[in-house]
Parts: sequence; C-alpha cells; structure tokens
Amino acid sequence: MPINPAQLLARQFPVIEQVFSNRDTQLYALGVGVGADPLDAGQLRYVYEGRDGQLLRAMPTMANVLAYPGFWAREADTGITWQKLLHAEQEIHIHSPLPASGRVKGATRITGLWDKGEGRGAFLQQTREITDAETGQLLATVVQLSLLRGDGGFGNGGSAGAPPAPHVIPDSKPDYVCDLATPEQLALIYRLSGDLNPLHADPAVATAAGFARPILHGMALMGVAAHAVLRKVLAYDDTHFTGMRVRFTAPAWPGDTLRTEMWVRGSTVSLRVTAVERDVLVLSNARVDLT
Repeated sequence: MPINPAQLLARQFPVIEQVFSNRDTQLYALGVGVGADPLDAGQLRYVYEGRDGQLLRAMPTMANVLAYPGFWAREADTGITWQKLLHAEQEIHIHSPLPASGRVKGATRITGLWDKGEGRGAFLQQTREITDAETGQLLATVVQLSLLRGDGGFGNGGSAGAPPAPHVIPDSKPDYVCDLATPEQLALIYRLSGDLNPLHADPAVATAAGFARPILHGMALMGVAAHAVLRKVLAYDDTHFTGMRVRFTAPAWPGDTLRTEMWVRGSTVSLRVTAVERDVLVLSNARVDLT
C-alpha cells in the first residue's frame, strides 16, 4: 500500500530496552577501527577496561546502536518501498556521557516527512531518545534522515517546512587531517553491534545491489570520522564531544584508508571524509559539536 502520511507520522513504536556490558562497548569500538594501535593509550581507553575495571569509556557514537528499533521500514503497515530506502544523514546529541555498561531505554518517533514530488521520493526523519532505565536520565538523542526514493508524490499531509539544510564546510585549508586505515573485516566486526544487514557481509547480496563487494555500514563510517576528531582535536577526551551530524555521499569499503579533513571554528568541527585509494568523497557536510 502507498504511504499514508498522517498514519506514518502518528506511528507508534514499542520502547526498546537494552542491557549492555563492557564487552559490548569494547566490541563497538573495535567495529569502528579503534584499537588498531594497541599501544596508543588514547585508543586503549575504549577497548580495555583497565586493571581496576574503571578505565573503559564508551565512544560517543555508540549512541547509534543503543536501544535501536531495527529496520522497521520493511514492516507492512508503513507503506514504505523499503527496497529503495537510502540512509541520507545521521545526527546524535550527547546529553550525558554514555556509560560503559548499563540498561537503557529507547523511544522512537517519526519527527518529519517531506514530499519531494512524484518520482523524486520523500525524506523521512525519525528521532530516538535514549534514557537510563534506572534513573530516567536522558543520555542521548539520535536523529536519522532517510530518503524514500520510491515514495514521493503523496502531496498534502506531510510536515511543514523542509528537512534541515546541510552543514556548510569552510572554503579553506583544513586545520587537521587524519588518515585512518580500516581492516578488510571491519564490517564483519561492526555488524556484531546489531546491524545484521547482509549487504555488509554477503558478497552475493552486495553484487545483487550493484556493489562490487560488501560495503561498510554508514554508521561505522561515522564512528571512524568521530575517532579522527577525538584523535586530532580532543586528544581522546570525549567529555567535550556533545554532538555529531553527518551526510553520507558514497559507500565506503572495508579496507579503505579514510582521510578526515577537519576545520575548527569555535565549538564546531566541520569535517569531510575521503576514501583515499579510490579518491571518493564518502561523507561530507559533517560537523562535531564541542563544549
């Protein structure tokens, strides 16, 4: 059935509760390439709990995988042509540093639906609030913007206004550049944090989708870019990392060397990421918010 905009905007989602451990936090960090240099004390704090168990910290971008509602767009009641859905942007806001282990709840809702016109698709925005299940404290807000390529032309009934405008990258030489090599098996590690889409693991599925090989998860790419900012700008002090927004421009491949260029302007780090060997811009119009 086609999209019913009023019904989609009012769609109810079950609250997701998740218990996660130090092991989950370490596995997430390994899945975005942190720990590639096991002698780097900055990286080690995200993959090793320390002798007293107090060293371990969660990467801020781990908010992307906490209390995740799954690929709900393929459920019949949505009307979405899920086979033509593209992940366009991802944004996180960190309200309180994420714990390395705990129990959280995630409440998801649709917060935007914008028609681009018949044959041009539509933008759908979903927002998830992640709270500590014990105290109710808001830990993070995750906002995802998807392009529904097969679902434009529904006319009235969508959201007012327009999707958020892209972040503008400064027209100057970057202040920092960070090259991070990614291992060939990175997508196979990242998927163990919950995104089991076979596009990132099965060569036959990737070929059927038009790719030469399984591609890296977009949110893994986001984690690699966050690592670059932590490494070059923050000296691995994630307490100053309060938010991140990225726009995906092309698939990254496991094994790519990912070059992150960064511009620091006050409390904003603008960035873009290029797959060096292929000279492909894979992430752009991105920013990290600092305190």
